[in-house]
Formats: sequence, C-alpha cells, structure tokens
Amino acid sequence: MKIAPEIIRSELIGLNARIAKSTNPSLERLKGTILSETRNTIIFLRDGKEKSIVKDTSIFHFTLPDGTALEIDGKLLVGRPEDRIKKRIRRLW
Repeated sequence: MKIAPEIIRSELIGLNARIAKSTNPSLERLKGTILSETRNTIIFLRDGKEKSIVKDTSIFHFTLPDGTALEIDGKLLVGRPEDRIKKRIRRLW
C-alpha cells in the first residue's frame, strides 16, 4: 500500500474505498463507492444502501481510477471537504 498526501487534498466522492481498520469491528472490510462526505463522516453506497462511516475512527483503503491503492488514516480526512483542500500538509518522510 502506498500513502500519498495528494489524496488528502483531493475529491473523494466517486472513489472506491474499503475500511481496513475501525474501532467498530463490524465495519471492518466494508467496501463501497463514496457518495458523499461531511465534516466527520463518509457516506458509502454498498449494495444499493447508504452506510455512514465516522472518519476519525477508521483507516481507509482508496482505489484511484488508475488502479493505485492508497491507505489513509481517517483522522487526516476530518474536516469540511472544502476546507481540507486548502489545508497544508507536513511531510514526515
């Protein structure tokens, strides 16, 4: 899995995602397409039903349209989507 800071500042709606880890064990390995996002949640579409996931308590695996897989901690995604685009990201590597 590759971690890239560019996804933190980009649009998530429409991406395929999977929950790798969560404090709620029933949410782990949940897959779906991202329909919407709010400040604290991501809304998945799975089997025709919407499922709301709290960002802060989960680690997500996103699949980009080119097939690249990324792992992002949900704590980095907390915030309004329009404000997250403006956020400066410190690189630790």
